[in-house]
Amino acid sequence: MAGVVVLAFASMAFDRAVVSALAAAVLVVLAAIDVERGIIPNRIVLPAAAVVLVANIAIAPSRVTEWVLAALIAGVVLSLPALFGRNWMGMGDAKLALLIGAALGWGVVGAVLIGLLCTFPAALFIVGRGGLAARKATIPFGPFLVAGALIVMFGPHIFT
Repeated sequence: MAGVVVLAFASMAFDRAVVSALAAAVLVVLAAIDVERGIIPNRIVLPAAAVVLVANIAIAPSRVTEWVLAALIAGVVLSLPALFGRNWMGMGDAKLALLIGAALGWGVVGAVLIGLLCTFPAALFIVGRGGLAARKATIPFGPFLVAGALIVMFGPHIFT
């Protein structure tokens, strides 16, 4: 795994690699916290989103609209199920999407779609193994969003 990450960073510009490494490190920590405690802490995700957004704007000021809109739209869209749904997604996931949007720009769309595609087989597996009791189990969505973000962030660089 470490070799794959090194290959990905080797094909990136240095400034882009630094921001990607920072974002990836925070995303992995947030995924682990979500798995362990079922929350995505505001005190980590919000400052990280601000730092990544400012860093991306500093690197590519011509894309400021993309970075800001992608972060805001991702956060708003993923907050809708948290606000109006049946508790199948929390506000932490929306704030995580905000961070991913700040990190990836419009790539956040692919990250969310990949995250959703990864979630469904995992949910089917858990329900299949646990029967009726597993239907009430909660499955943290954060790690799947993070997986999607990392695939979008590093995938193209691994294969070039």
